Amino acid sequence: MAQAPAPGTRLNFAVLGPVRVRRGDTQLPTGSPQQRALLAALLLRGGRTATAPELVDALWGEDPPDAALAALRTYASRLRKSFGPDAADTLVSESGGYAIRTDPATLDIALAERYAAQADQAGTAGDRHRARDLLNAALGLWEGEPLAGLPGPYAETQRVRLQEWRLRLLESRLEMDLELGCHAEAVSELTALTAAHPLRERLRGQLMLALYRSGRQGEALALYADTRRLLADELGVDPCAELLDLHQRILEADPALTASAIGRAAQTPVAVRPAQLPASIADFTGRADSVRELGERLTTAEGSVMAVSAVAGIGGVGKTTLAVHVAHATRAAFPDGQLYADLQGAGPGAAEPETVLTSFLRALGTPDASIPPTLDERSALYRSALDGRRVLVLLDNARDAAQVRPLLPGTDGCTALITSRTRMIDLAGAHLVDLDVMSPDEALELFTRIVGKDRATAERKAALAVVGACGFLPLAIRIAASRLAARRTWTVAVLAAKLADERRRLDELQAGDLAVKATFELGYGQLEPQQARAFRLLGLADGPDISLAAAGAVLDLDPYDTEELLESLVDASLLESTAPGRYRFHDLVRLYARACAERDEHPPSERRAATSRLLDFYLATATGVYALERPGDRTVDHLEPTGRPGLALADRAEALDWLHTEAECILACVRQAAAEGEVRRAVDLLLAAKDLCESGAGSGRYEQAALAVRDAARRADDKKAEGRARTTLTQVYITAGRYDEADEEARHGMLLGQVANDPWAACNAPNERGIIALHEKRHEDGEAHLRQAVECFHADGNSVGEASALCNLSRIQLAMGRTDNAVDLARRGIEIYDSMGLTLRLANARYALGLALTAAGRLSEALDELTEALGVFHANRQPLWEGVTHFRLAEVHLAARRPTLAAAHAEQAIALRGIGGEWRRGTVLTVLGRALDAIGQPDRARACWTEALAIYERLGSLEADEVRGLLAPAAVA
Repeated sequence: MAQAPAPGTRLNFAVLGPVRVRRGDTQLPTGSPQQRALLAALLLRGGRTATAPELVDALWGEDPPDAALAALRTYASRLRKSFGPDAADTLVSESGGYAIRTDPATLDIALAERYAAQADQAGTAGDRHRARDLLNAALGLWEGEPLAGLPGPYAETQRVRLQEWRLRLLESRLEMDLELGCHAEAVSELTALTAAHPLRERLRGQLMLALYRSGRQGEALALYADTRRLLADELGVDPCAELLDLHQRILEADPALTASAIGRAAQTPVAVRPAQLPASIADFTGRADSVRELGERLTTAEGSVMAVSAVAGIGGVGKTTLAVHVAHATRAAFPDGQLYADLQGAGPGAAEPETVLTSFLRALGTPDASIPPTLDERSALYRSALDGRRVLVLLDNARDAAQVRPLLPGTDGCTALITSRTRMIDLAGAHLVDLDVMSPDEALELFTRIVGKDRATAERKAALAVVGACGFLPLAIRIAASRLAARRTWTVAVLAAKLADERRRLDELQAGDLAVKATFELGYGQLEPQQARAFRLLGLADGPDISLAAAGAVLDLDPYDTEELLESLVDASLLESTAPGRYRFHDLVRLYARACAERDEHPPSERRAATSRLLDFYLATATGVYALERPGDRTVDHLEPTGRPGLALADRAEALDWLHTEAECILACVRQAAAEGEVRRAVDLLLAAKDLCESGAGSGRYEQAALAVRDAARRADDKKAEGRARTTLTQVYITAGRYDEADEEARHGMLLGQVANDPWAACNAPNERGIIALHEKRHEDGEAHLRQAVECFHADGNSVGEASALCNLSRIQLAMGRTDNAVDLARRGIEIYDSMGLTLRLANARYALGLALTAAGRLSEALDELTEALGVFHANRQPLWEGVTHFRLAEVHLAARRPTLAAAHAEQAIALRGIGGEWRRGTVLTVLGRALDAIGQPDRARACWTEALAIYERLGSLEADEVRGLLAPAAVA
């Protein structure tokens, strides 16, 4: 018997696009259109034989040529020759006709049908994620118009059928997107689809729902009005009942529209129904967000794959109390029972998974004689026993993921809820919930229940101050409230004042046998000297957490010794490991560590040396990131020198990963350094980390840090540092569209830079003032500032800065109507960036060139430049620039009379939140409205313009008049 060909040598067929045959990576010739039509007719019969008359009718219809049969034989012979050695087994002649016999896995439509069928099964079972993935796999097999270019009535009929099928698959996949909460991403795709298929009501209903769930109720209602008008004009009918119902529910803001409609899977009764949950706490207080989050997560297991939630936190924070409360609250969703085990992971004798599985199997009705001896066998039998059941498994006080994995159900409809002192980042698929502190409202509720509603309500502000000083830790709140409840002469304000002093806070948080400090001291007293030193010094560093490398700088130790010390502190529950290589303190634990640093003979100079080493580490590493991102930019030559090296980062991708991972810690270090008088290095760390501002990802926190440095520098009368801080603030305010504030800071920064003879401020301040003038339409001022910036950058030997100023000058020239000059200046910027190999900066220059080419009417060239820039911005995690580039692409497509594409790009710009402040959102909404109006959705367009006008009027922007003009004819119409 002949062997089957290897996958790389067998024939593969495609009909979902141009009809093609491939052997491995080689495309085989398929001949004339009529010959390809024969091939398609045979492939679409799924291996069944087609007679000669059927094939003649398929290829030529009612008017075949005289030599039709001879032509069929010729086409079949040529196809066999093209197919090669296995042709005889593939294209066979039988019963006066032909058939193609091939493995379904080699035909794209067969694969698509299989994926679609599997998607239906997954959807029926409630597994929306898998169903969506399978539908995407099916849709990914299309390569354009099916049976493209084939003649004959059969090909035409099948082409229509396949196009309709693809649309149905798209609708089903979009349904999954909406059920899985991907409504914002679906809007742009649905906008384009409704424009291409305006009478398809299901697509319009999906777009209405996606807009509503994206917080765009007005546009959703406007789309319905467009739909009703279109159907009446084109068909003389009203919208279908489903659309009418959806419209009414949107008008009423039906809460059910915000949740996925996931059906309940059939429940199979079981003979044994375990109910092992411990008793719930009668006076359970707070944790509303966590209860809701966990409850929703657990109940989504119904009809879907297993859900796993792991609650982590330090000892005494209430993990078990929360888990038991949630488990009782969701019992109704698990009618087949609840299993519980205390895994005793915090003690020396953690429960063995084999032992726990034995108890679980017994509870599920398995006789002892049927329980196998090994862990793997017990785990497999356990999963089999749960198959088809809806069971909740509560695994309390787990040691680690390895202990938990054999105990997970792993079957549809079941769920596992886990508590542990460690954060189980290595538990695949787990939904992680950190339970370090309560929310302010929940903490206040706990405080109120202890001290009484009258006292807490009468002094609500003071009560909030108390729970805030407690770090929202339940134990601390309970102690503070108990002290107040026992002292009727105290007011809440008295207690708040006592807790306001950080140096005495831990002493105040004790009542009887309860004391927060005593809880911490139990662990601290058991530390070795090196561990205790690490604990104290790490507590000095601000920031939400700290990396292993940064901790090494604080401790002045190598990575190996640092990691060993930090992991030992994790084991002692005095530090948390939030992720591999990252650590954090609870707020009150950090306060205790700082108290220990002062109490245990760390003089101020030693404490300052530790934070200074951390500042050096961040500045040195951020400088390296800046140099990788902007090679040739002389900013790095103007930064303060550091006393220790930073991390050696291999490439730009690794550098960006580091910068965005460390963003919060870097900005906290800047604020701390400013407070300690280190203003020069603090502001230079801001300059080196400017990508955090430019990306738009953390501009608010960046602004706070810059303000702290500016004010500290002013107090220290350090004009150089103040000038740099003000120029840095200018960049923040430009990003946010706050141009008056930006110009004020830039003006001061420019003057201070001149007084301090600082070349960095002398170059950057006029560059920023030119950008501001551009946005404020003060073009002559902007031109003067930017020409000054070009000269300063050139004198400083900063080619990168010079290119930036040239591109900005290009935009000024464009605004002044000097289009040719604008194109030339942008190209000069591109030449500089290109010669230096600067990918990201080159994208900025291509963006500027794209604007100039758009104004020059060279739309195809503009589209190329902007599209290339968009890809670079996306790859470099620059959502702000990605968003504005989508906006510019929308303008190009609108100018080229491609409104559907324009609308899609404008929707993408809106989906990328934080694209440059409210003013920029107004400009995008204006263009989106133009595009929607052009594709026949005037009510949606009007909704966009109305929102844009409100923004412009609130900001006092000149663009308001333009939008009023757009709305005026709409009002008349």
